[in-house]
Amino acid sequence: MDNNFTIYNTLTRTKELFTPIHEGKVGMYVCGPTVYGDGHLGHARPAITFDVLFRYLNHLGYKVRYVRNITDVGHLEHDADDGEDKIAKKARLEQLEPMEVVQHYLTRYHKAMDALNVLPPSIEPHASGHIIEQIEYIKKILDSGYAYIS
Repeated sequence: MDNNFTIYNTLTRTKELFTPIHEGKVGMYVCGPTVYGDGHLGHARPAITFDVLFRYLNHLGYKVRYVRNITDVGHLEHDADDGEDKIAKKARLEQLEPMEVVQHYLTRYHKAMDALNVLPPSIEPHASGHIIEQIEYIKKILDSGYAYIS
């Protein structure tokens, strides 16, 4: 595939010629929303940005696997190591089960993205379905010395 597509690499702070790891295929992982409230501009900006990138990569002829996660557990208030999970707190305040909160706001998020003509991702995993894998990955990061326990 021959193209002159350059993309900004935030690590090197330079524009670089886009070269996929596997010829003709692109994997794109994007953090999605934490679903405990209605969508807002902060949810729309990355969805639209990566929708444009997804469409452009498809236009160039790449087979794109676009994964956007849904954070449905474990997002603490104030992004600190202590505090209450945002979804659990919303559920307690609304007298609902946490997954009722998730389902309600995820449905509303999807409707908002549809209204913005944002294409759905190829895969949309929920954090709650991958806790074991997340723990194992964190162990590898710690064992490699790229993180520490405080």
